[in-house]
Amino acid sequence: MTSPRPLSPVSDEPPALHARAMDNLSFIRDTMERATAFTAVPGWGGAAMGLTALGAAALAATRPAPSEWLGVWVGEAVLATVIGAAALVRKARSAKTPLLSQPARRFFLSFVPPIVVGALLTAVLYRGGLWQALPGTWLLLYGTGVVTGGAFSVRVVPLMGLCFMATGAAALALPGWGTGWMALGFGFLHVVFGVLIARRYGG
Repeated sequence: MTSPRPLSPVSDEPPALHARAMDNLSFIRDTMERATAFTAVPGWGGAAMGLTALGAAALAATRPAPSEWLGVWVGEAVLATVIGAAALVRKARSAKTPLLSQPARRFFLSFVPPIVVGALLTAVLYRGGLWQALPGTWLLLYGTGVVTGGAFSVRVVPLMGLCFMATGAAALALPGWGTGWMALGFGFLHVVFGVLIARRYGG
């Protein structure tokens, strides 16, 4: 018959109260930051971007020369950026959402890199005479940015990004309809999802 093993002594000293409080506060803060979505994605601003893209598509259809066609869309990109940034700042202020919060930083750090890659590829593809691949490339990379950034936003944003990516894939498969794909993606999709976001989550 084996003799029972002595139990290891258990310390009766509880952890310091301030240490437990700090651990709890850190856990609560991290949980809240992860659960907080970046909700300042502009709805009406996105719809306005879509309307200007539809106008740009109509203008680009009358500019068959690659340089003129590209100029129209570069101008539209600048205009859409201004509209989107102004609408985002306005919505963030009205909702009292800080633009430097952790969800906002994650959103921008995920959204911006694909856009920068798209700008670099624009120059490369145009110089290589592959300007017909630009609509599909733009739509795919913009959709990628919206999906990755939308992971830190409301649920409809990643869905919008997936729709852009699908449109971009179709544009690469049928590059001859480039202006039409641009109108469908940057025009129609922006209007539809912009109105949806505005109605569900505010302007």
